[in-house]
Amino acid sequence: MDQALKQRIQGLIDDNKVLIFMKGTPMFPQCGFSAATIQIFSSLGYPFNTVNILDDAEIRQGIKEISNWPTIPQIYIDGEFIGGCDIVHELYTRGELKPMVQQAVEGVPAQ
Repeated sequence: MDQALKQRIQGLIDDNKVLIFMKGTPMFPQCGFSAATIQIFSSLGYPFNTVNILDDAEIRQGIKEISNWPTIPQIYIDGEFIGGCDIVHELYTRGELKPMVQQAVEGVPAQ
């Protein structure tokens, strides 16, 4: 991957407290895993941003290389790669996701 693409992707991650690389948009997800991830994050009540990887083939491939994770969606919270839909669902079910997002968005320490 070239340095410009790596910097572009890293800039997106750094500039957004909660970022979801997904297929489609929150209003029109293009796969079930992206739809499920959006549903979870929407239910938390905190702002999040998304990148539609279907709009940019370079980002689609580059994000997989940066995270060393082969599937989409990919979730970053406060600059840290969290995982994909299954991991987010597990964190949500255990009650661990909301405090992570709250801390990232509000700067409030997780309890």
